[in-house]
Formats: sequence, C-alpha cells, structure tokens
Amino acid sequence: MADSPALDVLLPLDSAVRHLAPREDEAELAALFTDGPAGGVHVRANMVSTVDGAATGADHVSGSINGPADYRVFRVLRALADVVLVGAGTARAERYPPLDVPHGLRAVRASLGLPDQLELAIVTASGELPDSLLDTDRPPLVLTTGSAPSLDGLRSRIGADRVVVADGGLPGAVDPRAVVAALAERGLSHVLAEGGPTLLAQLVDADLVDELCLTWSPQLVGGPAGRVTHLPTWFTPARSLTLAHLLHADGVLLGRWRVARLGA
Repeated sequence: MADSPALDVLLPLDSAVRHLAPREDEAELAALFTDGPAGGVHVRANMVSTVDGAATGADHVSGSINGPADYRVFRVLRALADVVLVGAGTARAERYPPLDVPHGLRAVRASLGLPDQLELAIVTASGELPDSLLDTDRPPLVLTTGSAPSLDGLRSRIGADRVVVADGGLPGAVDPRAVVAALAERGLSHVLAEGGPTLLAQLVDADLVDELCLTWSPQLVGGPAGRVTHLPTWFTPARSLTLAHLLHADGVLLGRWRVARLGA
C-alpha cells in the first residue's frame, strides 16, 4: 500500500470524509461502497475508460490504462463481493487467475457476513476456457449453454456442480437473467461484473445492473478501442444514472453511479 495514492472525495460535498489515505484494511474507502440497499441481489459493475472513451489501451487490455488509484478501489470492490462475474473473452485477455481476498481486507469482508472465499464466475457460450483456469483446485463457476460443444467435457473436468446451463432466448446464447438468477440461487447475491463491454451491455440491457463504478484514466489513446458497453443496438430507453460519489487522485477520476432500473 506504500505506493498507493491518497484519494480525495470531491462529491458529495457534504461527505464527512475528504481525504482517504491508504490503509491496509481500507475501512474508510470500503464504507463509501457499503451503503446500498439491504437484501436481494445487487449487481455492481466496475470498468475503466480513458478520457477519450477507450475501454483498453493499444494492447487490447485494461491494464495499460489503469493505475494505483484505480487499483485501490478495484481491491475494495472485490472484497465486498460474493462473486466476480466476467465474460470469457475478458478472462482470457486479462489472464484471470482464481481469486483471493487480500489479507488486509478480510476483516472488512467478515464484518459484512461475506464468505471467506471470493468466487469467480465466467460466462461463455462455447464453453471454451484456458487450461490455467480449469486445471486448478479452485475452478470458476462456468455459465454456458446447453449446446456448448465442450459441455460434457467441462462437467467431467471441473465437476457438474461448477457448470451452469443458462440458455437464452436465442439459440446458443447465454441469458444474462438466467446467469444472475443462477448466482443468486447459490447465495451469491453481491455480484461484481468486471466486463467485458459486451457482457456489461447485456446486463444493462436486461435491466440487471444496480450501479456502475467507472474510472476515467487521464490518457488519450485514439485507435479503434471499444467503449465500456458494446451492443449492436441502442439501449431503449437510455439508462439514467445518479452520481453517488466522485473520487480523485493524480488526475484519475473514480465515479460511482447508481443505475435507474426500469423495473423499479
């Protein structure tokens, strides 16, 4: 934590905390993200973007556009989740490993009644995942389709209890509603969605996202990189957001937005 920057609370103006120095337990920072509604399923998305709207750098991964300030929030959001939900393409590109809660954040997690272990859930229509994820003693939950070519192989490799069929209305498509419902059935009600842009857009389009944590990296990268949400169609209607708070460190802005649910 020695290299981590302090975070200044810019908004809300009436916040009692103005300057958040790095702490091993990150209790002050965690408190900013634990004021959501109690009970039920809560889906929080966490994404990063450059100022010119790119969700990745030229290397096609987000690691080149984030930094220490973003990492502080990233660690806290994971510690507050039951499960991290990610698309298979992002899991491959970002080389996701099995997830652990940093030692310093375990007390905050325990105080909220969360389990010791953080689950990783991966959405994949094909069922194809890297060996590095499957050949571990803690394989992810895999949410796939009944028509996935490798469905039987997945079940025998990581256990049938780790493979969930979440078919959608379109043949060969994973239904985001079925995904979130399956996680909730397992008691994983605090869902942290880390992308990629297509999965996030599908979750938003299905009216499943409660809040978006978005980091703006002070970079201009140009190029053809996509945005933090990607679908071939517009959201109908566009989703309204309410700013819960805005943090700042070294030119990096970190916003937490509540998403207006259509069904609310």
